[in-house]
Amino acid sequence: MTTANEALIDRVRKLLAKAESTNNANEAEAFSAKAAQLIAAHRLDLGHVRDSLERGSLGIRRLPIGRGAYVRARLALLMAVAGTHDCEVVFQSGSTGTTAIVAGFESDLDVTELLYASLHTQAAGQMATMRRSTAAATQRYRRSFLFGYARRVSELLAASRPAPAPRRGGRGGGDGGSDLLPELAERADRVKAFAAESFGRVVAASPARPAQASGWQAGHRAASKADLGRDRLGGRRAIGRGS
Repeated sequence: MTTANEALIDRVRKLLAKAESTNNANEAEAFSAKAAQLIAAHRLDLGHVRDSLERGSLGIRRLPIGRGAYVRARLALLMAVAGTHDCEVVFQSGSTGTTAIVAGFESDLDVTELLYASLHTQAAGQMATMRRSTAAATQRYRRSFLFGYARRVSELLAASRPAPAPRRGGRGGGDGGSDLLPELAERADRVKAFAAESFGRVVAASPARPAQASGWQAGHRAASKADLGRDRLGGRRAIGRGS
């Protein structure tokens, strides 16, 4: 299973690299969509879920988020992806900037990091074209855009998951998605316990500054077209473009 995971991650990295290197928008969309589709199929594969419970290892990943006006919005996007992959996130701020600390199964940490990087690249490419009357106004609009983008990503990814598993009862009706429920619930519980032990004392951060409505709404609309994997996977609901 480790070899299969490594092969998947290598293939996804190559697809994302191709998406970022081409100047053709259609090619970039096709490459990143295929990468996201592979990630989604991997995430919802029953064999992968059960194997990781038996032999998978839990770990910590430290991801630099940077500094400046967009830090909290980048964190919102990372948390949108991480939460859907049963990873827990806290962050530290210091002289070198902000670092996100992510706990989860190693295979889920890999796909979380890759999908976050892909989505952030897509959002940043759109943000770079945005201009307002002043530099400060441009920054506020872009920051709000990224918050709205993160919120819509969270909604779309959450919609792709099976419904929460009951704590008691059978394994479901054998329709693929319902068979995953007990295993996904167990994985999430194990990650939460591991994160609580690994993170230690965590202090709640101050609320992020409010987003500008027009920028937030533009980001929310843009994320509905983000490449989160558009094909149906084993009859389950597509992660798709949204509505």
